[in-house]
Order: sequence, then C-alpha cells, then structure tokens
Amino acid sequence: MGLFDFMIVEIAMDLGTANTLIIYDGKIVVDSPSIVARDIRNGKIIAVGQEASLMQGKTHENIKTIRPLKDGVIADFDASEKMISWFIKNIPQIKKNFFTPALRMVVCIPSGITEVEMRAVKESCERVNGKEVFLIHEPMAAAIGIGLDVMQPKGNIIVDIGGGTTEIAVIALGGIICDKSIKIAGDVFTNDILYYMRTHHNLYIGEGSAERIKIEVGAATEDLEDAPEDITVRGRDLLTGKPKEVRVSFREIAKALDKSIQRIEDAIMVTLSVTPPELAADIYNTGLYLAGGGAMLRGLDKRLSQKTELPVYIAEDPLRAVVRGTGIVLKDIVKYKSVLVK
Repeated sequence: MGLFDFMIVEIAMDLGTANTLIIYDGKIVVDSPSIVARDIRNGKIIAVGQEASLMQGKTHENIKTIRPLKDGVIADFDASEKMISWFIKNIPQIKKNFFTPALRMVVCIPSGITEVEMRAVKESCERVNGKEVFLIHEPMAAAIGIGLDVMQPKGNIIVDIGGGTTEIAVIALGGIICDKSIKIAGDVFTNDILYYMRTHHNLYIGEGSAERIKIEVGAATEDLEDAPEDITVRGRDLLTGKPKEVRVSFREIAKALDKSIQRIEDAIMVTLSVTPPELAADIYNTGLYLAGGGAMLRGLDKRLSQKTELPVYIAEDPLRAVVRGTGIVLKDIVKYKSVLVK
C-alpha cells in the first residue's frame, strides 16, 4: 500500500448510452439518464441527468439537450467529460471532501468498440482525475454481475441489450471467445415506436412519450400471458395540427418492434453458428442469459427461447447487472486482471 492510498477513491462506472450508473463503496450512488442540457449562448452546462431529461423536447432556442453517448461510444467529448465530472462530484461521500480525490476507476465499454473510441473513454476519465483507469467489456461485466463464474472452462452466452448497442458474447476461461455487437437496442426500439405512431395513428409524439410507451406496454410478442392494460398517448395530430390522444395496446407495439427484434435474433444465431463445438455443448446445458434494459421487454425471453431452442434466463434487476459486475471486478482487481481490456 502506498503512502497516499487513503486519498484514492475507487469507483465502478457503467457509462451507458441511456443511463450512467456509478458504484462507490459497494453501493450504487448514481443512477441517472446520460443527458446534459447546455446553454448555447455561453456553452455552460446547466443541468445533467434526471434534471436535463425532464427538459428534453421542451427547450427554447437558447437551451439544447445533448446525449453525449451514441451507440455506446462517446459522440460529444466535451459534454461527456462534463457529465462524468458532474456525476462524480455529486457522489455524497466525495462532495464532503475539500479537494477532488484521485480516482481508481473500472469503466464498461461495448465489445465492438474501436481503439480510438476506447481512447476517448479513457481520456474522458483521466481528465476527471482518474489516476488508474481500467476498462472492461460490457458482456463480461454483465456475466460477472449475473453471478456466473467466468473463470471456469465452461461456455456461457450473454445477450446485453442496452440503450445504444446489443452485445452478444460467448464467454469462457475469463475471456470472450466470440462476440457480436449490433447497433439495435433501446434507442432503436424508441424510434420504431415514434415511426409507428406517425404512420398508423398520424400522431407526432416526442421521445419521452415513446420511451413511456415502451416501458408501459412494450412487448416482443403478441401472445402474452399477462398482458398490460392499453395506455393513452397524447401528441400532435399530423393532419390537423391539433393536440389529440389515442389508445395504444401492447399488440401494436409488438408489431412496431418486430423487425428490430428479428435483427437481434439473427445476430444471436450468427454468434451461435461460430461458437466452437465444445462450448456449444455447454451452452445447450446452461442456456442464454439476458441483461440490460432491453431484457425487460415483455415476452422477449419466450421469443428468443423459441428461436434458439435454448432456455433463456433474465438477470434479476437486468438494468444494473453490468454495473454490479463492474463493482465486483473493482473490489478484486487482482483476481479479475485477465478479464480487463489491455
């Protein structure tokens, strides 16, 4: 232990397209939408996270809401750095300190990320006083968070459906054997719903309303056992320009999302088709694990099970599986050294 080790603060971060989660001292201290609001006149960030998300779609010309991450990677370097810095400074235990402590961080990245994108994440973290920054692939973190023993010589397949990307990976012996990362995930589902409402109901709605529809009546299949109630959606009529409301059922949303879910199914089938035979034999026994916010889509496990003919398990609290795994790695970096990205 070094002399100044007591001044180093350890945090684990899941920097997601839709949400950012941070673990400090074994507890989730930040769980906020990855969004910032900027004043265009002076370039200042005026709100971050939940506060900024309430402004989305309701701003005037001087305020712009930005999502600094797109498809799981940093799209706006400046905004992402300010967002990370804001989140870290608002961790209650760090807020008490007079000075900004040095940080030891473990951060999640998508498995299909390029060197340049990886460097952008690392630099963003170093600029907020990250002295040691370790990176880990999202599906690996999800597997650890679900409680799988990734060090065993045994194959497991993880499907992590986040906001910007869906990560599919076959994991064994602390490494990713084969993986596929596709840019079809929560954001695409939201856009599918926007498009469906415009084309089938002539109703123009905002992203916030589409997100609410996805959460309340989103479904992957039309034959659900316990179906959610229809919901009322309000927006602007594209023909008359007047505000109007319509009722939407889960069956309509299942139709709207069908093509995107098909593409996720195809990606899973492609990954399974390149899996080495010994690991495929393991997967036949262990089944497929779902994590990420997309795993909460009603009937998705049933639909994937029919397609792959494998048992499908949803992680408990799938939204936090990745950050929980990252937190476990942070606690025992020596043990998990091999799973970190070099």
